[in-house]
This record gives sequence, structure tokens and C-alpha cells, in this order.
Amino acid sequence: MASLTYQDVAEHNTKKDLYVVIHDKIYDITKFVDEHPGGEEVLLDVAGQDATEAFEDVGHSDEARESLEQLKIGTLKRNPGDPKPKTPAPGAVAPQANTTTAGFGTALYAILLVGGLLGYFGYQYLQQQQAAQSA
Repeated sequence: MASLTYQDVAEHNTKKDLYVVIHDKIYDITKFVDEHPGGEEVLLDVAGQDATEAFEDVGHSDEARESLEQLKIGTLKRNPGDPKPKTPAPGAVAPQANTTTAGFGTALYAILLVGGLLGYFGYQYLQQQQAAQSA
């Protein structure tokens, strides 16, 4: 297996020649681009780059991980100044989503709607009062 640098991987960033880095392993996913269930766009977005975070965020199946292993062509040789991986080690638990303020948006729309209605009817009432005083 080859040992490549980020610069080597970065040169393979097209649909017809596509490498990615995942957990410091290099994969040639050129043959898989058209078969990827998520579409080719997501792969082209990380072409020639470290795709660890994107790969882990999706939560790929064991089958997908096995398929990936068949595409491995080498390991990443890190040089000083190379970007550091942005994701924790495999198996780490992702933080829980913040759902405590999920209903706030709906409440805000309700308040705005009620305020708008009060403003409209208040305006109509004042117009009627002014018309009655003029007559």
C-alpha cells in the first residue's frame, strides 16, 4: 500500500479521478461515484480532501464501511502544516441535538399573528371613531 501526502491526494479531485482521506486512510472512490446512494455531488464536494467528518456525520452502515475497505489504496503521510482531522475517534458518541427551544419559533409566529390582528382591528376601530367624529 502506498503512503501519500495531502498534496498527492489533492491532485485526485475530479469525477474521473477521485481520492478521499477517511481516518488517515486513502481511498480511490472513482469507480464508486456513479453508484453512491447519496449522489455524486456529495463525493465531489470532498474530492481530494479529508472526508472523515462528512463520512461519520452521515452514519454509514457496516456494509458501506466494508465496501470502503475494498477501495483503500494507502495511508496518509502527515506533514507539518497539514490540516488536523475534525472528528473524534470512530465509535465516539455525537452530542445530542438541542431540542429545548424547538417550540419557540412556533410561539413567535403565533405572537406576531395575534399582534398583527390586534393592530389591524385597532386601526379599523380608530378609523371608525374618527369617521364618526367627522360626521
